[in-house]
Amino acid sequence: MNTYHYDFVVVGGGMSGICAAIAAARGGAKTALIHDRPVLGGNASSEIRMHICGADHHMSVSNARETGIIEEILLENKRRNPEMVYPIFDSVLWEKVHYQENLTLYLNTHMTEVLCDGDRIEAVSALQMTTEKTFRIFGTLFLDATGDGVLGAKAGAEYRIGRESSSQYGETLAPEKEDPYTMGNSLMFKARDMGHEVPFIKPFWANTYTEEQLRLRDHSDVTSGYWWIELGGGERDVISHGEELRDDLLKAVFGVWDHIKNGGEHGAERMELEWVGFLPGKRESRRLIGDYVLTEKDCLQSTRFEDAVAYGGWPMDIHTVEGFLNENDDPTVWNQVNGIYSIPYRCLYSKNISNLFLGGRAISCSHVAFSSTRVMGTCAVVGQAVGTAASMAVKRNLGPREILDCVGELQQELLKDDCYIPYAANQDPDDIARQAVVTATHHIPGCEPEKTVNGVARTVDEVSNCWRAAIEDRPSLLLSLPGKTPIREIRLVLDSNLSREITPSINQGVLSRQKSGPPSELLKEYEVDILLEGEVVEHIAAQSHGQRLQQLFIDGTVGDAIRISPISTYGSKEAGIFEVRIYSCK
Repeated sequence: MNTYHYDFVVVGGGMSGICAAIAAARGGAKTALIHDRPVLGGNASSEIRMHICGADHHMSVSNARETGIIEEILLENKRRNPEMVYPIFDSVLWEKVHYQENLTLYLNTHMTEVLCDGDRIEAVSALQMTTEKTFRIFGTLFLDATGDGVLGAKAGAEYRIGRESSSQYGETLAPEKEDPYTMGNSLMFKARDMGHEVPFIKPFWANTYTEEQLRLRDHSDVTSGYWWIELGGGERDVISHGEELRDDLLKAVFGVWDHIKNGGEHGAERMELEWVGFLPGKRESRRLIGDYVLTEKDCLQSTRFEDAVAYGGWPMDIHTVEGFLNENDDPTVWNQVNGIYSIPYRCLYSKNISNLFLGGRAISCSHVAFSSTRVMGTCAVVGQAVGTAASMAVKRNLGPREILDCVGELQQELLKDDCYIPYAANQDPDDIARQAVVTATHHIPGCEPEKTVNGVARTVDEVSNCWRAAIEDRPSLLLSLPGKTPIREIRLVLDSNLSREITPSINQGVLSRQKSGPPSELLKEYEVDILLEGEVVEHIAAQSHGQRLQQLFIDGTVGDAIRISPISTYGSKEAGIFEVRIYSCK
């Protein structure tokens, strides 16, 4: 058996686990990411191919898209994979993890055992199926990002399966009596237009459906589908019956396709199945319990938490029990939340296992609140919050709960890394740009230069929080510092249009709302000059490489002003910068 030791061990390589592992490693923690599949991404991978939804709810909420590491990943994919080919997205995810310093990736590695000492996890045992190697991986801190809460369950963490009664948390959307029911699993498919008529021969094992049976389930888009092909969570739980549910989902997918092709006029004469998933996407199983349980009230009333570290905004999207088997109910009910809401840090660590963080869809929520927090965009920003907290805990020799005492520092670190926390603003005492006098040669009304240091790096409600100027005017932004300063780092947050979707998808409706390549609003090229008494002492010609967050590292050049000059964008006629941060040598 191969034995290894890490500061932070993440089990589960979906979007939450990926973001957590990268954040922790960048924060200096020696990190392991254990994933039991050949590709990363979980429900967003080529094995399942679900688009990454979040608080923007398919562009229906302006300026709500998640930023931070998830934005970095999706923008890199937009630049490198403009046609949104899923296996290429797999490679982007692999690259981000595999080449991250301080991070070791274990693919095709199934966790088989959890070793505990009292209320602490000491190690996990795992089998790498491709090499037949066995591992014992010790850690100081652990994260359950398995989706099913497997690590927590094996460690003895408190968890819940099913729906709470309406009286438990005062939730109007919960049933009168508690029950063990969860949402089900789905299989996706993709079709392509062959340019000529293509017959479909129904397999003998496929189901048969009539238009009457599908009357409540929209199947007008024949290019891909369908989230509502969903089974499990009622009489058959999604974990122990997972294999037979997969078999029945295949029968349903091919039966629905037979109906589309052979069951009436659906405009699919030239369409052919290109891909059918064999790994069901899971929605709900175990929910691990933390020091706080997020509820319907928090989502509807946007509760302001002092320990807020992430946010959600997807509707409380509660699917009907038994999914596709229930032909007489709508497959889901969209219960809108109040814009975006905060997620407190207390939902992100175990109530009774002292060194276990919680991530992904298994964070501490009621069933009703979970119906909103479960989507991958939200899971990703939760993951980054956990990974950042883990790196802080390692440096200070603290447990997850003890980070509550320095949650303000956690919030500031997340904001520095371009995460958004409702009602929180940059108060970083080391950011000397906050003391600068900011002017510009040009600006658009409502987008004044001083907004780049107001502490908020995105448009909120009607406040732009951004400096904008016409690119044709060759504008520049000038930050005059309090005195002569040795500069070590300049950070910029550019405009990447947080009102537009940039997720990979097999759905043509989702893809049609996107533009090929990086967002046109992003700066493509810009220049930075460090000035001393009006003279340029260092000139930097920079390219954004399609990224929103820019980090320029300087070798201690002394200056008393910074000038930033946009040169070009990816198509927009306006240059936009949300935030400038400047850090000096200590």
